[in-house]
Amino acid sequence: MAVWREIKRRARDVVGPVLGFCIVGYFAYHSVEGDRGLTAFVRLSERIAEAQGQLGELRGERLAMERRVKHLRADSLDADLLEERARIILNYGRGDEIVIFEKEPR
Repeated sequence: MAVWREIKRRARDVVGPVLGFCIVGYFAYHSVEGDRGLTAFVRLSERIAEAQGQLGELRGERLAMERRVKHLRADSLDADLLEERARIILNYGRGDEIVIFEKEPR
């Protein structure tokens, strides 16, 4: 009987710290590996950097297209650019020209 009482007393002294350690371990694990943990933050940061790189490329493409469109407006019409676009759209070429087809980037 005294042994049983001693086991209960020691169990009461041990259960609190063990339970606290388990709770701290649970939260520590999920702060690193969870959906909003450190590894998810690192992955998200990499995706953001990648998306910002793509954004920079697309902005450059857009500016180039805007410059070309600006030359096609009636107030600042560039005859060479107009002829180039007409040839591409109508698929015409002169007899003495060599046509080289390139794959489109996308």
